[in-house]
Amino acid sequence: MQSTPIISPNVRIRCPEQFVVGVGSIVDDFCYFSTQIEIGRGCHVASGCSIAGGRERRFTLGDFSSLSSGVKVWCASNDFVRDLVCIVPEGIELGDEPITGDVTFGRYTGAGANSVIMPDNQIPEGTVIGALSFVPPRFRFDPWTVYAGAPLRRIGPRNRDRVLTQAARLFKHFDAEGCSHHGDTETQRDAIWSLPM
Repeated sequence: MQSTPIISPNVRIRCPEQFVVGVGSIVDDFCYFSTQIEIGRGCHVASGCSIAGGRERRFTLGDFSSLSSGVKVWCASNDFVRDLVCIVPEGIELGDEPITGDVTFGRYTGAGANSVIMPDNQIPEGTVIGALSFVPPRFRFDPWTVYAGAPLRRIGPRNRDRVLTQAARLFKHFDAEGCSHHGDTETQRDAIWSLPM
């Protein structure tokens, strides 16, 4: 496995000083990032993903997780029911109340192609979201569960034992390569890639 992260030159990163990618991870072409980003080890962010919400918001993708092509993650959104939905010039206060909140995917998680994840969501360890799903703000997930649909619903349990066995093999590989555990007390700064400024 490639230990140095692969980040396409064809991505847009609005907060390069807050863009951190773990070893063995890949960020594919035509992705857009406007929040603080932390991507764990062995992750894949496929082509055409968008993670937006502004520099005061944070997106985290835990170790051995992925976003399939076309996934959209919003850490901030207009309230389409109550507020005007447009670009507001600086200095004008409308009194709007956007929906905001960081989005965190735990370890061993994933979102299928063209899914939309709204603000303020915590996807717990082992949970996956099927393709073309819509995740409303502050959805209550259970760990090690498969969800899908619009509206989002529980499909069933995920095979925790099998996934953890596979993850153990990857941890062993990374440990043999001298790469520390990303996101815990064993993390070493040289095991993580940050965008040069």
